Amino acid sequence: MSRPLDATGAQATYGTDTASMPTTRVQKVKNRGGGLMALAFASIVDGFEGGLINTLFPVIRDALGLQTSALGILTAISRFARMIFGPIWASLADRFGRKKILFIATGLWGLWTVAAGFAQDATQLFVLYGIGVIGTVASEPIVNGIIVDSYRSNERGKAFGLLRMIALIGSVIATPIIGQFANVEDGWRYGMFVMGGISVVSGILILLFVHEPVRHTPVAAIDPEARRFNFRAATDLLKTRTILFMAIQVILTTSLVLFAFFITFFVDERGWTTADAALLMSVFTLGSVFSALAGGFLGDRFEKRFGPRGRVILMQGYLVLFALASVALFQIDWGHGFAIYAVVFVFGLIFSIGHPGAVLPVVGSVVSKKVVATAYALIFSFVQGLFAALFSLAFGFLADTLGLQALMFWLVSVPYLLNAVLWTVMYRIYPKDFAAQKVREAEEEALEEQGQDA
Repeated sequence: MSRPLDATGAQATYGTDTASMPTTRVQKVKNRGGGLMALAFASIVDGFEGGLINTLFPVIRDALGLQTSALGILTAISRFARMIFGPIWASLADRFGRKKILFIATGLWGLWTVAAGFAQDATQLFVLYGIGVIGTVASEPIVNGIIVDSYRSNERGKAFGLLRMIALIGSVIATPIIGQFANVEDGWRYGMFVMGGISVVSGILILLFVHEPVRHTPVAAIDPEARRFNFRAATDLLKTRTILFMAIQVILTTSLVLFAFFITFFVDERGWTTADAALLMSVFTLGSVFSALAGGFLGDRFEKRFGPRGRVILMQGYLVLFALASVALFQIDWGHGFAIYAVVFVFGLIFSIGHPGAVLPVVGSVVSKKVVATAYALIFSFVQGLFAALFSLAFGFLADTLGLQALMFWLVSVPYLLNAVLWTVMYRIYPKDFAAQKVREAEEEALEEQGQDA
């Protein structure tokens, strides 16, 4: 897929000042701010539809007579759906329009969440919840693709950070509210009814406020299949070393499991009620609001100061801090007072720095926009979805014998520390791929201008 530059050429072409680097012309999109808000709202709803089980699992477990392993199964269902259907939704979005597919998958599909609220046993819950989460996994690769098409390279960190910040603010408000359903008889059912209905509303907001960028690159004009997801394109993407590395390193990003078991951990290991643990989760999310915005700005600042290596520096620092903070939070019993809220808040302040500040911009900076949705789907939906599902199953079944505290150390803290070491490889490969893509973008822009003149 790509023609990598040799080391000398890459290093000589781009130094630490990215201001002079060529950037792809971005089509001016109507009401980008309103569209970003609608996409953030959809992300909130999708997250809570998929994560409602995580918040209310202790009471669902009691109501349906389940074991902790059932949470691992439900989480794995969500992750497998992300792996399988994320790329499928991306393909449909490229073929029929991202806005239309978001309306269906993020909006109308919420009716399946409503149906899951009527489940009478574990089998019905697994089936109906499983169908429901098929729709909730659609937004991530599609939304990421829209942002890359709408914002320049040096703006994307802020855009991703703002998107994540808005979504997390919604989570801060909604998490303790959803937690209160645990205090009502069959409240988990009402929670599903409410979230399914709100999902339909989010679909309507997408129709009203999201405006897709016009796709007008010469590659798309020559090859109508260029922007459609396909596995051949995904395989070609792995020829870019940065993409191959990103597909490997997400295996060690096990915090997706942490989200699933956070509330159950504090209920089972620390004796909290479900509603109080949901409030604690909200404090963690509040910290994440600030780190999401800070991560985006820090990533852009580090890139401006240190060139493409800046995002690598930021990511390594983030991974080390995350590993240490997770040990402090989950291996020490801080009681039920002010101390635990402070520790959880600090953990949240660290949690969201890496994704908008390094991970998302790195992927978007080494591939053409015609395949960027495929790149996001491959790495985050397919690869990360598969391994997150396997980790979730392991967590669920091992929790009944080993306990969640030990698992938090070995399956969350340790992998993050190993990942920090692994990212050292990126100092060699990412600057070369970054530079090569800048050259390709300049060439495509020149071809486009020639076509317009003709």
